[in-house]
Amino acid sequence: MISQKAKYALRALTVLARAETGDPVQISDIADRQKIPKKFLEQILLDLKRAGFVESRRGKQGGYLLLRPASEITYGEVLRLIDGPIAPLPCLSLTAYRRCEDCDGENDCEIRHVFARVADETRAVLFSTTFADTLGEHAPVPAALERAN
Repeated sequence: MISQKAKYALRALTVLARAETGDPVQISDIADRQKIPKKFLEQILLDLKRAGFVESRRGKQGGYLLLRPASEITYGEVLRLIDGPIAPLPCLSLTAYRRCEDCDGENDCEIRHVFARVADETRAVLFSTTFADTLGEHAPVPAALERAN
């Protein structure tokens, strides 16, 4: 499961993606619209700012806005920043690989083979879905998920 912090980050970025280009949104507006505790949101936005997703503007008309277009920010990038590796097993992580302590061999591990497919499909969805994609009524459904239904 993704963390509450990641959900809040995704929701905050959705608000910023919906805003008019160049119009900053104040933290209090984001917090009120998305029911996010303001102090927690401040920390999240600072993380997003340090990572180059958002910028802040000071002053009476200040606030936060996307640094890159919504069409260039993926859910996967944000999840990886906030929650870390996107993998159900440490031996499947692309960014923080670790061999499983109880594993005799990755090539023979049935569990790894199944979850490798899960991880690949999950990453494919997350890293191909941008905030611009989700602004419409429905995000596109990947072919693999259509087949599963």
